[in-house]
Amino acid sequence: MDLARRLYDRFASLVHELAKFGSIGAIAFVLDTGVYNLFLLGLGWGPLTSKVLATTISATFAYAGNRFWTFRHREQSGLGREYFLFFMLNGIALLFGLLVIGFTTYTLNLDDGLSLNIANFVGVGLGTLFRYWSYKKWVFLEATEPIPVELPETGIRQDR
Repeated sequence: MDLARRLYDRFASLVHELAKFGSIGAIAFVLDTGVYNLFLLGLGWGPLTSKVLATTISATFAYAGNRFWTFRHREQSGLGREYFLFFMLNGIALLFGLLVIGFTTYTLNLDDGLSLNIANFVGVGLGTLFRYWSYKKWVFLEATEPIPVELPETGIRQDR
């Protein structure tokens, strides 16, 4: 039991961070998949156009969720900087999805809804691995000093 407690103490912050990242990611995945299918199957748009638009919408949600919940304990290095890097890295992650969907559609000649949704799922999975690693490395940086906490009575910020 002591070993389990020591392991938990050592990895608790990582486990909590991964749980939050996974929660935001799950919601963003549902949003991405729903919007992708709306554009692809509902409106009859092309698979790559549908993917770019769906990712843009879901990435906007994911940025807000990750900035203000998952990684809020990390240093805030400027909204403009983070936003730019976040969307640049999401653009790179989007390439994984576009490559898989493009390969499925134009190389394998599979353009039915099921095949394109499987391709989307594989692309999102590959992109998610890249996004988690890159967000921690370049977007939401480790805090270099303690994050100030607001005093409840006055609203004045004070360092601990």
